[in-house]
Order: sequence, then C-alpha cells, then structure tokens
Amino acid sequence: MSQQPEAVLRVEPLGMPWRTPDPFLFCVHHDDKYPMGNERLGPSASLAGRNLGQDFDGRDGWNMYHGTVVPGFPQHPHRGFETVTVVRRGLLDHADSLGAAARFGGGDVQWLTAGAGINHSEMFPLLQRDQPNPVELFQIWLNLPRANKLVEPHFSMMWNHAIPRHVARDAEGRATEVTVVAGSLGDEKAPPPPPKSWAAQAEADVAIWTLKLAPGARWTLPAAARGSNRMLYFFLGSSLRVAGRAIPPSHSIELRADVAVELENGADEAELLMLQGRPIGEPVVQYGPFVMNSRQEIQEAFADYQRTGFGGWPWPANDPVHPPEEGRFARHGDGRIERPA
Repeated sequence: MSQQPEAVLRVEPLGMPWRTPDPFLFCVHHDDKYPMGNERLGPSASLAGRNLGQDFDGRDGWNMYHGTVVPGFPQHPHRGFETVTVVRRGLLDHADSLGAAARFGGGDVQWLTAGAGINHSEMFPLLQRDQPNPVELFQIWLNLPRANKLVEPHFSMMWNHAIPRHVARDAEGRATEVTVVAGSLGDEKAPPPPPKSWAAQAEADVAIWTLKLAPGARWTLPAAARGSNRMLYFFLGSSLRVAGRAIPPSHSIELRADVAVELENGADEAELLMLQGRPIGEPVVQYGPFVMNSRQEIQEAFADYQRTGFGGWPWPANDPVHPPEEGRFARHGDGRIERPA
C-alpha cells in the first residue's frame, strides 16, 4: 500500500530510559535473567563485586537495582503522575504507604495513580529455587493534568486474563498479536484505567499496546486522532519496515498519529511497544520522583513528604516481599482482596 512520506517523523536508538512524548514522562524496559532463588527470595549467586544499592550494570545478565537481598526498588515516594507496570515474565511484589499490597506478573498490569503522594516498594521475588527466575517488565510513567495532580492515590490491577488481545492475519496467514493495555483496537477494549487518569478522558486518545509480529508478518497500524503523539519501540527482532522505511533493531520510531502505517516484519519474530496519547500541554517540572507544574510545587512536594511521609511506612522493612507460598493477589488500602480468576 502507498504510504505518506511523513508518516515516520523520527527514528533513534533506544536509550535508558526510552524517550517518551507528552503525555508520557518515562519508559524503561527491565529484562533480567535472574538465576535460581535462595531461601530469602534473592538470587542464589554471589553478590560480590556488585554496587549494592545502585546495581545497574547488567553483570551476568541481571541487576539488583536498589535491592540488597531481593532485586528491585525498596520504598520510594511519587507525586503528580501515574505508573503503569506491565510485568510480562516473573513476579513483582508491591507494598505501599496505604497498607496496600500485591503480587502480580505473567502478563498482569498494575496502574497506580500517585496523585498527592504515595510511598511504594517494587521487589522482584525469585521464587524458583531449582530453575532460573527471569523477570521482564515495562514501567511507564503517565503524567497527570494540573487538575488531578493532588488527587487521592489509587491503584488498579489488570489481570492477564482480562487484558484483551487482538489477532490479525495477513494474506499469507502470518499473525500479528496486539495486547491492549490501554485504549481500544477494533472490538477489543482495555479495562478502564483509574478514574482520575488522563487515560480516563475519552478525548485523551491514550493507548498502550504491545505488538508481536510473526516472521514476515504485515499489519497496518490504524490511524489515531489528529494531534496525538505516537511512538513505537522496536525492542525485539532483527529487522522491520515501517511505512516502507527500514528500522534497525533496538530503535524507537516517532509516527504521525493520524496516518495509518504499514508494518512489515523481517525474518525473526518481532515485538514492539506503542505509546500514544494527546498531549496534556502543561508545564512539566520534575525532580526525581515528583512531577509538578512549577518549581514552587516541587518544593511543596518535598516539604509535604518530609512532614507526612505520604502516609508513613507500615511495613517492617523497606523492601518487603510476600510469603513464598503466596499466589498472585492484590489487597487494596480498604482491605478488599482481589485474585485473578
């Protein structure tokens, strides 16, 4: 099919983190090949030579990140935005200052509105003691508009079985599978995001999809709303053509959103992440885990955190993990317990 030449606006190598357009703030792809676990749910391997507390070097194919016993991110605050955590392989143990907790993974998604402020920890328990414990996830930061910067914190769980998949086949029968975490595609509509999310506004045109293309598959990415931003991240595969343009592996592709774009995969299975949304268009002032609209609001965030601890920390450790025998679950701040069907 013919393509408009301006469909691809920019192509660049994936960095760390990945560059994201308004309304998104941040995206990182963690892909750690953890070894067998030990009795403390950490790696059954020597940690000698690692910069514990700041381990991001990828030694032996995995990181401890800010963890010292279990890999992950011990308690830390957020204000003014949302985190969308898509755990494709492995498990994540969540705990927060509201007393909420969760264990999720294997395709589950947690969508957390930090709003006025929350502390949470995100640890990667290595439950398997007789085989490796790979963990792969995306964490995406979605901004909040000024009107919702200070809403009450809220999290939603989207269990793997409830997240729709759209499967299309080209003329040769080669499949493209689209996992619809946010937005809709054809008859497939994602579970609702938290109520104060930018994504909950119909006119925001927010979509978060992962795409898996079989070798040689062709699929046309439908047009989105004029004025939206759209990015593709080609993170797995050997070759890809987008609107007729050859894209090297491990590159991002900024697209004109209101143009349908043909994707043509190469000889190996390929996977991409798509982030799309209408920009919020407000000033963004960020300092670490706080994202507000002005420097004064950042100073207020620090003062509030020092005064209140965003609710304190009701857990016995900064890096809590749930019991090894615990399955996937979510316990909300009001005590309500959720489990996947």
